[in-house]
Amino acid sequence: MDLTYSEEDQAFRAEVRAWLEEHLTGEWAALRGLGGAGRDHEAHDERVAWNRLLAEHGWTCVGWPTEHGGRGLSLTQQVIFHEEYAKADAPVRVNHLGEELLGPTLMAFGTEEQKARFLPRIVAVEELWAQGYSEPNAGSDLANVQTKARLDGLPGDQQSWVVDGQKVWTSNAHFSQWAFVLCRTEPGSERHRGLSFLLVPLDQEGVDVRPIEQLTGGSEFNEVFFTGARTDADLVVGEPGEGWKVAMALLGFERGVSVLAQVVGFARELEGVVDLAKANGATDDPVLRDRLAGLKVELEVMRRQAMRGLSSDDAAGPSVFKLVWASWHKRLGEVAMDVLGPAGLTTATDSGYELSRWQRLFLFSLADTIYGGSDEVQRNILAERVLGLPREARG
Repeated sequence: MDLTYSEEDQAFRAEVRAWLEEHLTGEWAALRGLGGAGRDHEAHDERVAWNRLLAEHGWTCVGWPTEHGGRGLSLTQQVIFHEEYAKADAPVRVNHLGEELLGPTLMAFGTEEQKARFLPRIVAVEELWAQGYSEPNAGSDLANVQTKARLDGLPGDQQSWVVDGQKVWTSNAHFSQWAFVLCRTEPGSERHRGLSFLLVPLDQEGVDVRPIEQLTGGSEFNEVFFTGARTDADLVVGEPGEGWKVAMALLGFERGVSVLAQVVGFARELEGVVDLAKANGATDDPVLRDRLAGLKVELEVMRRQAMRGLSSDDAAGPSVFKLVWASWHKRLGEVAMDVLGPAGLTTATDSGYELSRWQRLFLFSLADTIYGGSDEVQRNILAERVLGLPREARG
């Protein structure tokens, strides 16, 4: 990818930067830096309001086509927006799953009625979405989904899907109004066959959302129990039984331009650790200095790799990038704790379990190599789909 920017792109960068400087002031200034990894609970209602302000000014779904309410920005301009947003330390946005995952999936597979019903509300941040994929026995092995759905009612009448089962590690389900749920809709089917991709409202008696308390003190993840939950018969995306194809396409959208914002966020974290090391004298240790320098170099390589992956059809790109950034971020957390020294072993206050920013980074980064596709799964994908090695034996 050409890493130079045209005059038009530079003007757009100036526009984004100026808007953020003008609006991240007053009551909004207090939101800077909130909502990061392991901290999705921070000022959630206020961040929803901030996101709706973004929507009013056309700063949500910037890469969507204009006919669906987006700005139709080029890939380069989308990267610029995400970079400037991260550099401004603006609060983490609340609608990633709707904007980056479900929206593009509906554009590709949804009916016109589904697009008209859901896309405008995603753009306006009126409805938030959760992802109902993982289950207790179907995490990385998603084809083992056991949550079931059946059609209820006679053809021609008002039919609905009845959903029974359990999902787990469902990010922000306690804040969301809807979930896209992968269900088994063909009795007796196995693996990737017989699955359907349903859109299910969460605010109903048949849905029980139970937050899971994490080491970081937050509860970003949830268990979600479906017991006779219902959704309209026409809220299946794609054809019934083709849910695997839709679900895999959605995961492809997950590695979008927002990964560049992720890299910028990593850079800010690294700068913070370096500042801490300078302040407490940890830079006097040549080994720590070398580790910090190595992280800096690796981060720039990561950024170039991400840009390259966005501009090509490299099948290995998403898996390689996931492996690289997860390992890097985990090592950053370890370095942060070493910079803290003995102070990293105690909580910041005597009033309870109050973690510092760097303690929270360390604890949350331990999960980086698991969620979003574990390292083992990513390596299998590369081995089987890219290198053509024999498939792993599955029981």
